[in-house]
Amino acid sequence: MRLTIRHETRYVYGEPASSAIQSLRLTPRSHDGQFVRNWRIEVSADARLERRNDGYGNIVHTVFAEGPLSELLIVAEGDVDTEDTNGIVAGTSERHPPGLYLRTTPATELTTELAAFAHGSLIRQGGDRLAALHDMLTSLHGMMSFEPGSTCTSTKAGEAFARRAGVCQDFAHVFAAACRRIGVPARYVAGHYLRTDTYKQDAGHAWVEAYIEGTGWIGFDPANGICVCDRHVRVSIGCDTFGAAPVRGTRTGGGEETLLVAVKVTERPSAGAGRGIARAVAVQ
Repeated sequence: MRLTIRHETRYVYGEPASSAIQSLRLTPRSHDGQFVRNWRIEVSADARLERRNDGYGNIVHTVFAEGPLSELLIVAEGDVDTEDTNGIVAGTSERHPPGLYLRTTPATELTTELAAFAHGSLIRQGGDRLAALHDMLTSLHGMMSFEPGSTCTSTKAGEAFARRAGVCQDFAHVFAAACRRIGVPARYVAGHYLRTDTYKQDAGHAWVEAYIEGTGWIGFDPANGICVCDRHVRVSIGCDTFGAAPVRGTRTGGGEETLLVAVKVTERPSAGAGRGIARAVAVQ
């Protein structure tokens, strides 16, 4: 299917800021099952954009905006053709061996309860790690409630699991921690998801890719209880949300800051998925 995505990040400052620097992981790459037809980034202020690749292979644009700034609007938008690959993720830019994604981060620290949950799935599935991942996917989706506001950006996996509630970030952290507990490399993925109930969202989406020897990377979306499909658009990866964060930055001055995020994901008619080289355009 062809998905049109618009991601808006708006900063409103209590008093004019003299400058701002933002690091943007908002530009997707093409890979098997995902073809980026066009993509652009626009900034409302007088700004300079510099593009680079980070250590995970994510496309990063750094915005240097000059003030005075009463607000700063960053818009990333474009069209992406997707195909259902039954959860298999291939053709991606790989900077590290899978083993890197076995390491624990502060956001994915295990608790005794979460470790027992992961080990229990592996035991139930007779030591079959792939079967255990599907068991954990189904179990987490049933056990945890999607509750915006129940957690914050600094909530750890064990805390969200104990509450049995969170948002997609928390579901992903919990699932990644559980994967690593049973020896399965797992990485956090930030991107977008075409929902069936609404096309307007107040944030992007997050899920996990887990590595099974002989199969490769497989995408699991515990917040929705499914493997990734043609409704998902992959943008960035990391060991946790902090490595894949869509927007992070700082400013000079500005007083009190208000952050507003709006995401719109829609499907549009397509004559068929395109093939070729992705084009990413940053408007400066």
